[in-house]
Order: sequence, then C-alpha cells, then structure tokens
Amino acid sequence: MVPKPKITLYLDTVSPFAYEAYHILRNDPIFKNVDIKYVPIFLGGLMNKCSNTPPMKIKNKDKWINVERLRWARAFSIPIIDDMPPNFPPNTLPVQRVLAAIEASSSQSQTAVISALDALYKSFWALGQPIHEPAQLRSVLSSLLGGEEAADKVLGAAQTAEVKQRLVENTDKAFAEGAFGLPWFTCTNTKGETEGFWGVDHLGQVVQFLGLDGEKSGNKGWKSVL
Repeated sequence: MVPKPKITLYLDTVSPFAYEAYHILRNDPIFKNVDIKYVPIFLGGLMNKCSNTPPMKIKNKDKWINVERLRWARAFSIPIIDDMPPNFPPNTLPVQRVLAAIEASSSQSQTAVISALDALYKSFWALGQPIHEPAQLRSVLSSLLGGEEAADKVLGAAQTAEVKQRLVENTDKAFAEGAFGLPWFTCTNTKGETEGFWGVDHLGQVVQFLGLDGEKSGNKGWKSVL
C-alpha cells in the first residue's frame, strides 16, 4: 500500500498567513487524502533563534502584510476582518501555551488542537477579538470546553514547566526543520522524500511536491499559486 503524503504545519495564532494556510488545509478537498498535523509554536521565539526581524518592524512590509493577507483571504474565501486586530501584533505566548497544554493533555490531541485552533482563529482573525487578553482567552476556552472550570484547568496547565517546555521544544523542532517564519510546512511525499516550504504563497509547491496536482478542487484561489 502506498503511504499517504504528510504535512506538518507549524503555526502561531499571531500570523495571518498561518491562519490562512490552516484554513486552506482544513477545508480544501485537495488535501482530503493527506495526513496533516498541526503543531503550535511561539513565533517570537523562532524569530529570535533565526535572528530574524519581525515583519511589522520592516518599513513597507508592515503595510504590505495587510494588503497581502486580504488578497489571499479573498482568493480562497477565508473569513477575515478588513482591519488588523487591535494592538497588533500582540504577545501570543499565553495563547500558544494554552494550545501546547491542550496538545499535551488529550489522548486525541490533534482533534482537540484543531477544535481549539478553529475557535481561537475565529475569535482573533474572523471577529477581531483580543484572544491574548486573559478575559477573552478564558471566554473562548469556556465556550469551547463547556464551562469555566474546564477553561481554568487548561489555563492552569499552560503555566506549568512541562507545558512551557513543550512549546519550546515544538519551536526548536520547527527551527531544526528549517523554519524561519510562518506558516512552515514540513512535507513528506509518497516516495518518502521530505522537504520544507514557507508561506501560504508556496502552497502550490506543496501541492506539486506531494503529487496532488491531479486532485480536484473547486477553489479558484489555486490559480494564484499553480
């Protein structure tokens, strides 16, 4: 039996392009036969490891980001607010630790992580709510997990040394696999070959490398990348 192609998508909720990549991988039928794993990292930590300048501190690029994210959102029908979320970019370390806590605590970790990412991305990028603020983060988790008690349990776990180290290790793994920004895709095709790809604008290369060119997708956004 030929093995399925695989994608590991490293992400941080602060990145609009990681959100868009996540939305496409979750919803586009071209990836229906791909094993996909979503791994939370801390983008700030990755940028430090790479000695990389945050894009919002680069003149002209800070303005380009807002234009480009809307282009991709329109191309792939991704729900996203027109203006950047308030006080962008926020410190997402508390949010990413929560995702790492969910990843660590559930026997069905990917299912739980996906549900959390769906809720957090909707709150932040579709509705423009400040998920980095404790009250909003708790509210999203309460709705997701069925109550404040469950939310507080995850928030407490996110402060443990074990979970903090897990997020560090996830970030270190992304760096070791070549990441210098997000979204970062580590892909393995059916031949067992593995390569890394950066950026939602390189999804066309991901599709070609994984041999998905012949898969059908009704999304016209692929004309932008294939």
